Amino acid sequence: MKINASEIRVGMLLEHKNDLWQVLKTQHVKPGKGGAFAQVEMKSVNKNTKLNERFRSSETVEKASLEEENYNFLYEDENNYFFMDPKSFEQIEIKKSLIGEKGKLLTENLEVSVNFYNELPMSVELPNQVVGKIEKTDAALKGQTVSSSYKPATLTSGLNIQVPPFIEVGDDVIIDTRNLEYIKKVK
Repeated sequence: MKINASEIRVGMLLEHKNDLWQVLKTQHVKPGKGGAFAQVEMKSVNKNTKLNERFRSSETVEKASLEEENYNFLYEDENNYFFMDPKSFEQIEIKKSLIGEKGKLLTENLEVSVNFYNELPMSVELPNQVVGKIEKTDAALKGQTVSSSYKPATLTSGLNIQVPPFIEVGDDVIIDTRNLEYIKKVK
């Protein structure tokens, strides 16, 4: 699908120079002289190389068309995460490197959205919020107020996050999967 260069956003997949590129950064520049352009930093999905490209606002680029399907998380091994299609019970595996830190938030039977490009899994989107249990955190200091700075904590899954001082070991908390930040304590 063709889109204008001004519509390029971070996270998009573009077909450019016979390769598939994921947009890492984009900056729209309108100089005092000359036409506006988009400065785009991209990473090749296949070759793991980076490219800085400048597109004029009038140019069009090819946005990769992705098919989105829902899957349930099953389990993990050393290198992969395994998911199952809830309709056909077909299983797929996705490399841990593709999912990154967000993989630590996967729990059994969690429904995720997997994006496919030419039947190859490209990305996994978790629900916006998931629940995690605090395994380790520092004790709150006496006289420390709720509005003060956050303290480090580790979830049972191994993910490190920042939490308010009143959170203690064993508490269940809700985490935003988009930025891996604490939202609130589960009562």
